[in-house]
Amino acid sequence: MTELLEAQNVTKVFGGGLLKKGQTVAVDQISLALNEERPTITAIAGESGSGKTTLARLLLGIVRPSEGAIRFRGRDLARMSHAERRDFRRQVQAIFQDPFEVYNPFYKVDQVLTIPVQKFRLAGSRAEMQTLIEESLRRAGLRPEETLGRYPHQLSGGQRQRIMVARALLLNPRIILADEPVSMVDASLRATILESLMNLKRDLGISLVYITHDLTTAYQISENIYILYRGSVAEVGSVDHVIKDPKHPYTRLLVGSIPVPDPDIRWGQDIEIESAANVPGASRAAVQGCKFSNRCPFVMDECRRQAPPLYRTEDKRAVACYLFKEDGAVVSGEEIAKALAGEKRNE
Repeated sequence: MTELLEAQNVTKVFGGGLLKKGQTVAVDQISLALNEERPTITAIAGESGSGKTTLARLLLGIVRPSEGAIRFRGRDLARMSHAERRDFRRQVQAIFQDPFEVYNPFYKVDQVLTIPVQKFRLAGSRAEMQTLIEESLRRAGLRPEETLGRYPHQLSGGQRQRIMVARALLLNPRIILADEPVSMVDASLRATILESLMNLKRDLGISLVYITHDLTTAYQISENIYILYRGSVAEVGSVDHVIKDPKHPYTRLLVGSIPVPDPDIRWGQDIEIESAANVPGASRAAVQGCKFSNRCPFVMDECRRQAPPLYRTEDKRAVACYLFKEDGAVVSGEEIAKALAGEKRNE
């Protein structure tokens, strides 16, 4: 089984000088793998500040890890030649949260489509380039005659986001990293954009890494999911297991916060997790041990002493919580990542 893109125990630390003060560990020992032969949709979920976007930037090679390595087809991004780096940038594309920021308001939207064609020499003539662009727009669910020749402000948010999907498709990538791709569009457009992303995997064999804080959409389109808390993996596994039967107290908090269409049911009533200020013995100082210990109602002494490892509770799931040390064997992040890379969701 060949890993197309792999994060091996990556850590990213920001800040700190000679005395190493004021450091922020944005990503802490995370492993992830995408299989070359089996395209998948993998969700990275968590609240704001959990490290989702930093992990995406590491996978894209925008920032380098402080520890660990990002590998594309076995090659460390930090050691790639110019030609290998160029191929990586074509094969791994990104769709960001706010499509409006990508556009220059003084240029028509055509520019964001023609530049990659020219840079990567995808067409031999202007006519061939035009045909390529129009085909890509149609794949993204747009009509070229209603899109080309317009300025960004003349298009809706959904159209601008679909153009970014079309831009990624121009390069015929193997992987697309979508960072909150539907958070800036209204609810009526989310389903159609998410359906477009699912079609990319089904019809074109493109793997997706879907970055989101919305567990509902993560469940709808993903096969596997990583739940991050303050830069660390709290729970990882198949999305069916993790969302339907969450194990980690933080995952239960997130799932419990999903609104249900019943006015008699209060959000989150399945589990009560107080803020750090209200938990007995919780300290506002930096938490040692489990990062969730100052918010967890099940906290034990060992939780404060040392961060828990990942315990494998099922074949396709691991939880970083001492509540499961009797039921599961310790597993490395790399082991569970590679196990999930070959997992296929039952539809």
